[in-house]
Amino acid sequence: MNRSENKTSRILQIEALLLGHPEGLFQAEIARRLGVNRSTINRYLPDLPAHIYIEEDGSWKIDRAAYLVNVRFNLHEALAVHLAARLLATRMDRQNPHAAAALRKLGVALEHLAPRISTHLQQSADVMDDDARRHDPTYLQALEKLTLGWADLHKVRVWHRHQDSGRIEEYLFAPYFIEPYAIGQSTYAIGWREPPDALRTFKIERLERTELTREPYTIPLDFNPQVLLADAWGIWYTNAEPVEVVLRFLPRVAERVRETCWHSSQRIEEQGDGSLIWRSRIAEPLEMLPWIRGWGADVVVLEPGSLRQIVITEVEKLKAIYGV
Repeated sequence: MNRSENKTSRILQIEALLLGHPEGLFQAEIARRLGVNRSTINRYLPDLPAHIYIEEDGSWKIDRAAYLVNVRFNLHEALAVHLAARLLATRMDRQNPHAAAALRKLGVALEHLAPRISTHLQQSADVMDDDARRHDPTYLQALEKLTLGWADLHKVRVWHRHQDSGRIEEYLFAPYFIEPYAIGQSTYAIGWREPPDALRTFKIERLERTELTREPYTIPLDFNPQVLLADAWGIWYTNAEPVEVVLRFLPRVAERVRETCWHSSQRIEEQGDGSLIWRSRIAEPLEMLPWIRGWGADVVVLEPGSLRQIVITEVEKLKAIYGV
């Protein structure tokens, strides 16, 4: 290996080290980990890529917002990306130039392997930054700050607007996970909130202001979003035991219900009259209401009684509204 190749290899090793240490590493520590003299690391300074920078305290860090990764797809993986892109483009209502840029890059990369997928990816990108979409720079900034905080493990100071009162309160927040919610065309951040020093969820669209701090945090080893949200219908989770929801779907929609797995815990019991009984254990049944309403008179809520009563009350209100 010649000197130029060796330097390129070392810089790639430094990149890998810094990616694994978002808190940064000092020059001496980088040299120790690479098994070279500190003076050798110093000679690489003029050739460092723009996404590697040196903090005032002398530590080396990587700018994750500027770092570019190389990814290669086969045809079937490319289709999976296309499906994810279509969901992103059709279920999010705000402009997102980062999503648009990512889809355009994927479209260009797949131009020869899968030209039709490439075309549709770029069309999805056009949807993501179309003028008809809601222009919300506050949301985009909040998403960016939370992403940086999550990547670098730095807490984010947030100003959250409460849905009911409109009151704005300030919190210190350590993001553990960012989750899209297709039903509400929204995005949520799950993490540790101070106060009340507990796990909480923020709807990012309700964050009026965000500031990235220098205060580090760690994500608990036992935190697992898949486990946390396993009983959720969408994004609502609880420490209490999940509630069994029992619905009866009429014969007219039974096949449509049967062909989809709506929740990981669902069980279906076929009935002699062609209807079916659908059971599932849900963390917070209220979150299911929009879905239940969507089936109209083709579904009957059997359990729990509290959910059934909510639907009955809504039916009475509808009767009054329509003069039935």
